[in-house]
Amino acid sequence: MATLPASTLQPQTWSTPASREIVGTVAAPRLTALEWSIVAMAQQDGLSSIREPGRYTKALRSLFGLKAANRLANDRLESLRRIAILAWHHGWNVPKSELKAFLEAGFTTDQFELIQNSLGQARAARRRRRAR
Repeated sequence: MATLPASTLQPQTWSTPASREIVGTVAAPRLTALEWSIVAMAQQDGLSSIREPGRYTKALRSLFGLKAANRLANDRLESLRRIAILAWHHGWNVPKSELKAFLEAGFTTDQFELIQNSLGQARAARRRRRAR
């Protein structure tokens, strides 16, 4: 069995300065203040706010004067609201169609992970408060 000289196994020979520079330029995922406020509001919304109401529900609402949950006028922000509601209630188990719509709206998978991590921390904090 042949062995390599110890000098060839040093980590500095494996990476070049150029590769270190490329890794350092990757921007962290971010959301704007408006987008974070939508994520925060989504924690208060129920799953029913993202479903399209049926005829029966529409009739009951008109009969009793109940207001339907308003959709956001901006489609991009509405997809954020929908994914945040689903993430709040179901964690990482979000329908593929909703995730696809979220990504098509211009968001990234890194932003999705950022939202999931934030909501996971909020769920844990809520459980701790209830346990007291």
